[in-house]
Amino acid sequence: MLPELHSILNLLEGGFSQLKVLVIGDIMLDRYIHGEVERISPEAPVPVIRHAQRYERAGGAANVAMNLAGLGCQTFLAGLWGSDSEQAELAAILERASINTAGVVSSSLPTISKTRIVGRMQQLLRLDIESRDPVPAIEAQRLQERATELVAKVHAVILSDYAKGALTRSLCESVIRAARNAGIPVFADPKTPDFSKYSGATTVCPNLGELSAATGIPSHHTDELLAAAQALVTEHDFKFLTVTMSEKGITVLRPPSEGNPGIYHSPARAREVFDVSGAGDTVIATLAAGVAGGLQIETAVDLANLAAGIVVSKVGTVPIAAHELVAALTPSSGLTAGEKILDLDRLKLRVAEWRSSGETIVFTNGCFDLLHVGHITLLEDCRRFGSKLVLGLNADASVCRLKGPTRPIVSERERARVMAALAAVDAVVLFEEDTPLELIRTLRPNVLVKGGDYTIETVVGHEDVIAYGGRVEIVPTVEGFSTTNLVKKLTANPTPSEEIKK
Repeated sequence: MLPELHSILNLLEGGFSQLKVLVIGDIMLDRYIHGEVERISPEAPVPVIRHAQRYERAGGAANVAMNLAGLGCQTFLAGLWGSDSEQAELAAILERASINTAGVVSSSLPTISKTRIVGRMQQLLRLDIESRDPVPAIEAQRLQERATELVAKVHAVILSDYAKGALTRSLCESVIRAARNAGIPVFADPKTPDFSKYSGATTVCPNLGELSAATGIPSHHTDELLAAAQALVTEHDFKFLTVTMSEKGITVLRPPSEGNPGIYHSPARAREVFDVSGAGDTVIATLAAGVAGGLQIETAVDLANLAAGIVVSKVGTVPIAAHELVAALTPSSGLTAGEKILDLDRLKLRVAEWRSSGETIVFTNGCFDLLHVGHITLLEDCRRFGSKLVLGLNADASVCRLKGPTRPIVSERERARVMAALAAVDAVVLFEEDTPLELIRTLRPNVLVKGGDYTIETVVGHEDVIAYGGRVEIVPTVEGFSTTNLVKKLTANPTPSEEIKK
């Protein structure tokens, strides 16, 4: 479980929506054509692909922007694109993601696109459309001016360099200077061996191959390579260097000091890898958002590592989504009790994120005053009906109306804390009403569970749940255990001190 988990969840569940991030770089369209391979062509020794599916996704710097939008950030994009069908397709993708493209300049060069032809999950061919001509000076100047103007409006800047011409040295220097003057962090993804282009950036995020090209040290000489990389931090006035190391994870490098080697390593999260396309984009987007959101560098790197592990398990260039990270970060066994107690607005977000990740939401409710074995059995039974259990807990005023003026014995704050500490429970929410009907209508659980001598028809909310396709389950209570019986025992039996007085 990651450190600063509460802060991370706050960001993922609304905090990122307050952040504005600017991505500047080489924007592209990624096109995928999938089909079946059943024979070799009689015309040449090549496979024949029978077309089955085609789709387009944002690529390059545009994919970095899509990752930021997936996290919930307000995202601005600056770059170059042509006046062609690829531009129209890419613009539509970005518009659907609510990405602001005011910084994108229309170019006389074509929109960069990459078409991947895939047969049975195996990429067979890639067709690139791009010009080898340099970006016209007037277009480069216009992009630099727009990008530099946008710096003052955001909380972080990402330079996504695919060496296609958008990120000139002049543009990088202008943007980094403006960002440093404003106290705004800059994150650079390099595709050039000369890191001086990014001097003064907060961090540069090379992979091992790019770092090898920058230092002249073979990538398999890891220790020597990382030692040389540490020297680049001081040489180019970076705050730190972030090295993505494929299946080994991510390493953060600072200049060594007395008693501190200046190295932090975040190991890769074990997942089955289907496609590493766009993983670097996910890392830099998540890292930038995390640091801009106030996370410690190490925590932001761990979060970026987790996000990368999620996207490489998918086929094609697919950005990260906040709900995927929330689902990965909120197994009930990994959360503290306090992190499971949510108000209704926060719970709605959490449930929506769980549902988007394919979780089955179970709901039950009760007063749970003086916890006993019957309660534990009920909750364990509830959990078996799905993957996430939400507990609606009657607030003190509600318990008093239902049970009488002497109840509850335990306050709502303490009851919520106790219930949230149980492994079977994934979230606890208090409600003031006598019944949880409005809560059920708001959360729309997949399964509504009640314990006791109920029938489905007598369970509050059953009509709503069944109407939208959910189901209602009744579980038996454990005989002989109830809060009422516990109270009777406590009041009927004198304490040892009372016996002595007699």
